[in-house]
Amino acid sequence: MSTASNEPVVTSYALAPAKNITVGGISYAYRELGPKEDIPVIFFVHLAATLDNWDPRIVDPIAEKRHVITFDQRGVGASTGTVPRTIEEAADHAYEFITALGYDKVDIFSFSMGGMIAQDLVVKHPDLVRRLVLTGTGPRGGKDMDKVVGVTYLDLVRSILTRSDIKEFLFFNRDDRGKRAAKAFVARLSERTVDRDTSISLKAFQTQLGAIQRYGRSAPSDLSKLTQPTLIANGDNDRMVPSVLSNDLHRRIAGSELVMYSDSGHGGIFQYHHQFAPVAVEFLTR
Repeated sequence: MSTASNEPVVTSYALAPAKNITVGGISYAYRELGPKEDIPVIFFVHLAATLDNWDPRIVDPIAEKRHVITFDQRGVGASTGTVPRTIEEAADHAYEFITALGYDKVDIFSFSMGGMIAQDLVVKHPDLVRRLVLTGTGPRGGKDMDKVVGVTYLDLVRSILTRSDIKEFLFFNRDDRGKRAAKAFVARLSERTVDRDTSISLKAFQTQLGAIQRYGRSAPSDLSKLTQPTLIANGDNDRMVPSVLSNDLHRRIAGSELVMYSDSGHGGIFQYHHQFAPVAVEFLTR
């Protein structure tokens, strides 16, 4: 992939141009920003998320130093095709997208379900990934991973009853500090006002939940294959993907670094973005 470009360098996710690339009859929607590099940072997003679900307070600091690419999985947002029934298939589609862009080496930043997809991708294609960031996620077959479905539906009901965004319940503690952080996070997701993405369909959302459940109930992957530098982060009170699974990942991935944020939940990296963003930037530019 050539680093030469006459395009102006965009470092604000709110202004990142909307693009697409077609491979195998599937059109993948993506955005890219930051200085051009031979090795970009590919962002793997969470359950039910589209391009508009990345926190600009995480993306923008990284894009000041690194070339960032976010994308919609098949059947999500502006990408065509059908949402895969398994995390393994989602990893295959991610590989298809990355190689279609012309890259044979990437760094990965992942959150939640995106971290599950990233793990499957690295296990299958260990030479593709140079550096790996796993946040709010856990290993295949991890304890209570399959309970994500029940927690998600419970919080969906709570969000409907309170006319709130479901992420306020799933991602944040329900104490005063968590509630303030939740409102601020949801507000930041609306900073982009042009070329907004299409929301995920209910069927696609349910398919992704089923894929996570299968992932949680399947045999563990051999994470000893992950030899690249790995940064793991989460809040210490994650109800969605239990925080103990971050510790589990840390034990399984030799040489990995673990950062836990106190008094925070699944969205700990977003609640503590002031502290976490510099850590992620340092790791990805080390």
